[in-house]
Amino acid sequence: FPSDEVIRKRLLIDGDGAGDDRRINLLVKSFIKWCNSGSQEEGYSQYQRMLSTLSQCEFSMGKTLLVYDMNLREMENYEKIYKDIENSIAAAHEKISECKKQILQAKRIRKNRQEYDALAKVIQHHPDRHETLKQLEALGKELQHLSHIKENVEDKLELRRKQFHVLLSTIHELQQTLENDEKLSEAEEAQETQMETETKQ
Repeated sequence: FPSDEVIRKRLLIDGDGAGDDRRINLLVKSFIKWCNSGSQEEGYSQYQRMLSTLSQCEFSMGKTLLVYDMNLREMENYEKIYKDIENSIAAAHEKISECKKQILQAKRIRKNRQEYDALAKVIQHHPDRHETLKQLEALGKELQHLSHIKENVEDKLELRRKQFHVLLSTIHELQQTLENDEKLSEAEEAQETQMETETKQ
Protein backbone atom coordinates (compact mmCIF):
# COMPACT_ATOMS: atom_id res chain seq x y z
CA PHE A 1 0.00 0.00 0.00
CA PRO A 2 1.30 3.50 -0.79
CA SER A 3 2.50 5.61 2.10
CA ASP A 4 0.93 8.93 3.11
CA GLU A 5 3.74 10.83 1.40
CA VAL A 6 3.11 9.02 -1.90
CA ILE A 7 -0.62 9.74 -1.66
CA ARG A 8 0.17 13.36 -0.82
CA LYS A 9 2.37 13.71 -3.93
CA ARG A 10 -0.30 12.11 -6.12
CA LEU A 11 -2.86 14.54 -4.77
CA LEU A 12 -0.54 17.45 -5.49
CA ILE A 13 -0.12 16.26 -9.07
CA ASP A 14 -3.66 15.20 -9.87
CA GLY A 15 -5.59 17.39 -7.45
CA ASP A 16 -8.99 16.10 -6.42
CA GLY A 17 -9.57 14.31 -9.70
CA ALA A 18 -11.08 17.39 -11.33
CA GLY A 19 -8.48 17.65 -14.14
CA ASP A 20 -5.37 19.28 -12.69
CA ASP A 21 -3.24 17.07 -14.91
CA ARG A 22 -5.15 18.42 -17.92
CA ARG A 23 -4.47 21.97 -16.73
CA ILE A 24 -0.77 21.20 -16.58
CA ASN A 25 -0.88 19.86 -20.14
CA LEU A 26 -2.71 22.98 -21.27
CA LEU A 27 -0.12 25.08 -19.45
CA VAL A 28 2.70 23.34 -21.34
CA LYS A 29 0.89 23.86 -24.64
CA SER A 30 0.27 27.52 -23.78
CA PHE A 31 3.94 27.93 -22.97
CA ILE A 32 4.90 26.45 -26.34
CA LYS A 33 2.43 28.76 -28.11
CA TRP A 34 3.80 31.70 -26.15
CA CYS A 35 7.33 30.81 -27.25
CA ASN A 36 6.17 30.59 -30.87
CA SER A 37 3.86 33.60 -30.75
CA GLY A 38 4.32 35.92 -33.70
CA SER A 39 3.03 39.21 -32.34
CA GLN A 40 3.38 40.94 -29.00
CA GLU A 41 -0.39 41.00 -28.55
CA GLU A 42 -0.68 37.26 -29.09
CA GLY A 43 2.25 36.62 -26.70
CA TYR A 44 0.65 38.77 -24.02
CA SER A 45 -2.64 36.87 -24.42
CA GLN A 46 -0.85 33.52 -24.05
CA TYR A 47 1.01 34.90 -21.03
CA GLN A 48 -2.26 35.85 -19.32
CA ARG A 49 -3.68 32.38 -20.02
CA MET A 50 -0.63 30.76 -18.43
CA LEU A 51 -1.00 32.93 -15.33
CA SER A 52 -4.68 32.02 -15.09
CA THR A 53 -3.92 28.29 -15.41
CA LEU A 54 -1.18 28.54 -12.78
CA SER A 55 -3.56 30.30 -10.40
CA GLN A 56 -6.13 27.54 -10.88
CA CYS A 57 -3.53 24.86 -10.20
CA GLU A 58 -2.26 26.65 -7.08
CA PHE A 59 -5.79 27.12 -5.79
CA SER A 60 -6.66 23.46 -6.39
CA MET A 61 -3.42 22.34 -4.75
CA GLY A 62 -4.08 24.50 -1.69
CA LYS A 63 -7.63 23.20 -1.42
CA THR A 64 -6.40 19.62 -1.69
CA LEU A 65 -3.85 20.16 1.08
CA LEU A 66 -6.50 21.66 3.34
CA VAL A 67 -8.86 18.73 2.71
CA TYR A 68 -6.02 16.28 3.31
CA ASP A 69 -5.07 17.89 6.64
CA MET A 70 -8.72 18.10 7.66
CA ASN A 71 -9.21 14.40 6.92
CA LEU A 72 -6.17 13.54 9.03
CA ARG A 73 -7.55 15.51 11.97
CA GLU A 74 -10.96 13.88 11.54
CA MET A 75 -9.37 10.42 11.50
CA GLU A 76 -7.47 11.20 14.71
CA ASN A 77 -10.68 12.49 16.30
CA TYR A 78 -12.66 9.42 15.26
CA GLU A 79 -9.93 7.11 16.59
CA LYS A 80 -10.10 8.89 19.94
CA ILE A 81 -13.90 8.57 19.98
CA TYR A 82 -13.66 4.86 19.14
CA LYS A 83 -11.16 4.32 21.97
CA ASP A 84 -13.41 6.18 24.41
CA ILE A 85 -16.38 4.05 23.32
CA GLU A 86 -14.36 0.85 23.67
CA ASN A 87 -13.27 1.91 27.16
CA SER A 88 -16.87 2.74 28.08
CA ILE A 89 -18.08 -0.64 26.80
CA ALA A 90 -15.34 -2.42 28.75
CA ALA A 91 -16.28 -0.49 31.90
CA ALA A 92 -19.96 -1.35 31.36
CA HIS A 93 -19.10 -5.04 31.00
CA GLU A 94 -17.10 -4.91 34.23
CA LYS A 95 -20.00 -3.26 36.06
CA ILE A 96 -22.46 -5.83 34.68
CA SER A 97 -20.13 -8.63 35.77
CA GLU A 98 -19.92 -7.12 39.25
CA CYS A 99 -23.71 -6.86 39.42
CA LYS A 100 -24.03 -10.52 38.44
CA LYS A 101 -21.66 -11.43 41.26
CA GLN A 102 -23.78 -9.42 43.69
CA ILE A 103 -26.92 -11.18 42.46
CA LEU A 104 -25.29 -14.57 42.99
CA GLN A 105 -24.28 -13.50 46.46
CA ALA A 106 -27.84 -12.35 47.17
CA LYS A 107 -29.17 -15.71 45.97
CA ARG A 108 -26.78 -17.52 48.30
CA ILE A 109 -27.87 -15.31 51.16
CA ARG A 110 -31.50 -16.00 50.33
CA LYS A 111 -30.82 -19.71 50.28
CA ASN A 112 -29.17 -19.43 53.69
CA ARG A 113 -32.18 -17.47 54.95
CA GLN A 114 -34.49 -20.23 53.79
CA GLU A 115 -32.35 -22.74 55.64
CA TYR A 116 -32.49 -20.51 58.70
CA ASP A 117 -36.27 -20.42 58.40
CA ALA A 118 -36.41 -24.20 58.25
CA LEU A 119 -34.13 -24.39 61.28
CA ALA A 120 -36.33 -21.90 63.12
CA LYS A 121 -39.34 -24.14 62.55
CA VAL A 122 -37.46 -27.02 64.12
CA ILE A 123 -36.44 -24.85 67.06
CA GLN A 124 -40.07 -23.88 67.66
CA HIS A 125 -40.75 -27.44 68.80
CA HIS A 126 -38.30 -27.03 71.68
CA PRO A 127 -39.59 -25.94 75.11
CA ASP A 128 -37.30 -22.84 75.40
CA ARG A 129 -39.78 -20.34 73.98
CA HIS A 130 -37.86 -17.22 75.03
CA GLU A 131 -34.72 -18.26 73.15
CA THR A 132 -36.78 -19.24 70.14
CA LEU A 133 -38.41 -15.78 70.03
CA LYS A 134 -35.02 -14.11 70.19
CA GLN A 135 -33.83 -16.19 67.25
CA LEU A 136 -36.94 -15.39 65.25
CA GLU A 137 -36.44 -11.70 65.88
CA ALA A 138 -32.85 -11.95 64.69
CA LEU A 139 -33.94 -13.82 61.60
CA GLY A 140 -36.55 -11.17 60.87
CA LYS A 141 -33.93 -8.41 61.01
CA GLU A 142 -31.62 -10.37 58.78
CA LEU A 143 -34.46 -10.97 56.32
CA GLN A 144 -35.17 -7.24 56.19
CA HIS A 145 -31.49 -6.50 55.68
CA LEU A 146 -31.25 -9.05 52.87
CA SER A 147 -34.35 -7.58 51.27
CA HIS A 148 -32.70 -4.15 51.19
CA ILE A 149 -29.56 -5.68 49.69
CA LYS A 150 -31.62 -7.37 47.00
CA GLU A 151 -33.44 -4.12 46.14
CA ASN A 152 -30.14 -2.22 45.90
CA VAL A 153 -28.63 -4.88 43.64
CA GLU A 154 -31.68 -4.87 41.38
CA ASP A 155 -31.62 -1.06 41.19
CA LYS A 156 -27.93 -1.10 40.27
CA LEU A 157 -28.51 -3.75 37.61
CA GLU A 158 -31.37 -1.74 36.08
CA LEU A 159 -29.19 1.40 36.04
CA ARG A 160 -26.37 -0.48 34.29
CA ARG A 161 -28.83 -1.78 31.70
CA LYS A 162 -30.06 1.74 30.98
CA GLN A 163 -26.50 3.06 30.73
CA PHE A 164 -25.56 0.26 28.33
CA HIS A 165 -28.63 1.02 26.18
CA VAL A 166 -27.65 4.71 26.03
CA LEU A 167 -24.13 3.69 25.05
CA LEU A 168 -25.39 1.49 22.21
CA SER A 169 -27.67 4.32 21.03
CA THR A 170 -24.69 6.70 21.00
CA ILE A 171 -22.68 4.25 18.90
CA HIS A 172 -25.56 3.91 16.44
CA GLU A 173 -25.90 7.72 16.17
CA LEU A 174 -22.15 8.06 15.62
CA GLN A 175 -22.25 5.49 12.81
CA GLN A 176 -25.19 7.33 11.23
CA THR A 177 -23.29 10.64 11.51
CA LEU A 178 -20.24 9.13 9.81
CA GLU A 179 -22.40 7.79 6.96
CA ASN A 180 -24.12 11.18 6.55
CA ASP A 181 -20.73 12.98 6.52
CA GLU A 182 -19.49 10.60 3.84
CA LYS A 183 -22.61 11.15 1.71
CA LEU A 184 -22.30 14.93 2.16
CA SER A 185 -18.64 14.85 1.11
CA GLU A 186 -19.51 12.84 -2.01
CA ALA A 187 -22.31 15.30 -2.86
CA GLU A 188 -19.98 18.29 -2.40
CA GLU A 189 -17.30 16.70 -4.55
CA ALA A 190 -19.86 15.97 -7.27
CA GLN A 191 -21.12 19.56 -7.12
CA GLU A 192 -17.60 20.98 -7.31
CA THR A 193 -16.85 18.74 -10.29
CA GLN A 194 -20.00 19.92 -12.06
CA MET A 195 -19.18 23.58 -11.34
CA GLU A 196 -15.66 23.22 -12.65
CA THR A 197 -16.98 21.47 -15.77
CA GLU A 198 -19.46 24.28 -16.39
CA THR A 199 -16.70 26.87 -15.85
CA LYS A 200 -14.49 25.17 -18.40
CA GLN A 201 -17.31 25.14 -20.93
